[in-house]
Amino acid sequence: MHKISVFIVLCLCMVSQYNMSAQNITLIDQNSQTPIVNASFQYGKQQGITGNDGGIQIQYDNQSSLEISHLNYGHLTFDAQQVDNLLKEGVFRWTRKNFELQPVSVLALHQSNGDSLSIQITSQKRLWHDASAVLTSLPEIALIRKSGNYGFDPVLRGFKYEQLNIVLDGAQSANAACPNRMDPPSSQMPVNMLSKISVLKGPYSLRYGNAFGGTINFQTTDPNYTANRTIDGRLSGSYESNGAIYRSEAMVGLSGKSTDIKLYGSISTGDNYEDGDGNEVPSSFYRHNLGSSLGFKLNDRQELEVKVAHNYAKDVDFPALPMDLRSDDTWLGSVHHTIKFNSKLNEWNTSIYGTYVDHLMDNADKLLSPRTVDAVTAAQTYNYGVRSEGFWLFNNSHLYAGVDYRFDKAEGERSRSFLMGSNAAKTVYDNVWQDAYIHKVGSFAEFQHSAKQWIFVYSARLEYNKADADKPDTYFSSLYSNLNSNTLNTAFSIGINRQLSSRIRAELWLGHAERSGSLTERYINFLQVGLDPYEMLGNPELSSEKNNQADLSFIYKNQSSEIQVSGFIAFLNDYISSEIRDDISPRMPSSPGVRQFINIDQAQLKGFEANWLQRLPFNLQHRLSVAYTYGENKDTNEALPEIPPLDIRYQLAGHYLNGKLSPSLSYRHVLKQDRIAESYGETVTPTFSLVDVSVNYRFNKHLELNITANNLLDETYYEHLSRSVKGSAKAINAPGRNLMFTLVTKL
Repeated sequence: MHKISVFIVLCLCMVSQYNMSAQNITLIDQNSQTPIVNASFQYGKQQGITGNDGGIQIQYDNQSSLEISHLNYGHLTFDAQQVDNLLKEGVFRWTRKNFELQPVSVLALHQSNGDSLSIQITSQKRLWHDASAVLTSLPEIALIRKSGNYGFDPVLRGFKYEQLNIVLDGAQSANAACPNRMDPPSSQMPVNMLSKISVLKGPYSLRYGNAFGGTINFQTTDPNYTANRTIDGRLSGSYESNGAIYRSEAMVGLSGKSTDIKLYGSISTGDNYEDGDGNEVPSSFYRHNLGSSLGFKLNDRQELEVKVAHNYAKDVDFPALPMDLRSDDTWLGSVHHTIKFNSKLNEWNTSIYGTYVDHLMDNADKLLSPRTVDAVTAAQTYNYGVRSEGFWLFNNSHLYAGVDYRFDKAEGERSRSFLMGSNAAKTVYDNVWQDAYIHKVGSFAEFQHSAKQWIFVYSARLEYNKADADKPDTYFSSLYSNLNSNTLNTAFSIGINRQLSSRIRAELWLGHAERSGSLTERYINFLQVGLDPYEMLGNPELSSEKNNQADLSFIYKNQSSEIQVSGFIAFLNDYISSEIRDDISPRMPSSPGVRQFINIDQAQLKGFEANWLQRLPFNLQHRLSVAYTYGENKDTNEALPEIPPLDIRYQLAGHYLNGKLSPSLSYRHVLKQDRIAESYGETVTPTFSLVDVSVNYRFNKHLELNITANNLLDETYYEHLSRSVKGSAKAINAPGRNLMFTLVTKL
């Protein structure tokens, strides 16, 4: 008996010694089958970094979980049983993630099956007729509103208009044909064709164009090739009680081994809505969209995509502007080619695109007393270009490099038919855009290198900018010595990512960017396009605007929580602003005067964002977000105009009945904005609080219902960036209580 006991003890010791012995797991890239270097891991109290062989060595204890993370692959956690399986296998094949390393927020327009902490955009967002409205999910983005329901212009951290690079699939864009930006580029993005929106903050990601203050990249759905012939589709509709807004959208697709064809369509229409006090706000609109996405797998290495979208809007009310939108007809077309290689040159992508916008606006529906003039503006913009980029993959680094070209042109005129006074029965024509155009030729590169717990990102861009006017106005020309310009703009940045521990990462970004003036800033010819009613006068002699910016972020993440805190500061030189010219008379008698675009020596933007996401018991999760920006004109010590106030948001959401039932409660509190630019006619915006509730129920994989109550407490409020109603100091109030019903059906 004693001998048996000794034998059992020896066996247990041997098992214990086996369990506590050093064991290995090798991390391998799924595609290249090469070792994954510089991945960090933590197993119990053990931690380390994978070497050139991609190996993880641990003292196995049969109970601890294993966490591995890599900035190019993401973060994974394995429980004790999964670790045991990994040790038996000896190899874990990991797929590299295709994501931006720059300070980025991603909005996914489809329901994600992945991390529940990721930002989720419900199916009803796909029904929205203005893609800018989707961006309101991020507190660091505010919208300039000149209408209640249409033509929203995004402002990111105080950067706006052409300070933001707004692109579709990393290349294509659209130019606003309306001088008052009734049709900003973001409003032309086909929402129901999108899969996600990436918001890249700061002048750091230089691959997609001149990212002066940031890039908003609207990305359409990638082709989905299937082994067998497959038919896919959906039909969605919604109704909003406040404003009687009807929306519908549909998609039908046919896919196979080498083809993926999708056809899209949507229609939206609405009437005037009421604010919280029951006052009617002019906000009627009509918008439809037709689109197609054709994907062809030419062979195992090459793929071709052809995408076309047509947007049409008519009879849209713009109470903040002297005219309303009568029609806006836009075409967007693009061809994308991808070829893959089995070498360090891993992939090459080329895109060719073109956009045409035909815009008509008038004052026919404006209630003018007395009506002295009938005004009509017809304008068109053209935009086309090409982008070609290669992707090189090395052991510890990768490189993007390429070239791009873009041409922008705007033309059109305003007619003014006088009804009273000495000019009665006369019609005057104003040369609005002067047939101005801009050529942009750029080259860019981005190199990402990892070294143990560090990742370094280097970016650079060199861009040649040529601008001129084919049909200059005589008086406009007399004000300047030269209408054309040739500018070479540089941009460069460096990003440093440091994995401080298995759960904490820090990021530091430093960047410099230069931006030439836009078509509006250089060539607009006596139109009221600014914040106040002054007519704006372009200036082709503007110097390039410069931005020197720094971002610092800390990210903490464990199995149930994620906290991110970011701060930024931007030093702006030759900031493009405007000043009143008392020596120049306006074209319209109703205008108080003329403002001319100028450069100011120095301005500054700084602020922060904080996000806390956490899983809670009872299948709940919550999210707290805060964003704030401070802007100052250093020349005058006055606040920069159109800077949104501190924005605080909280959301509590749950998932029940195996994910079928998803209720949520949202609270938003926006502080008073009293840092205003009085010289631009800004006024103080009062604080407000909003409560929204939503219930989503997925009956099965084919049918989904959502019921949402926005502004549940019927608050009367307006955003700081909402313009005032034309001819009054009254801002455009947001909708009061609004019930929204959405039904989504899928094949």
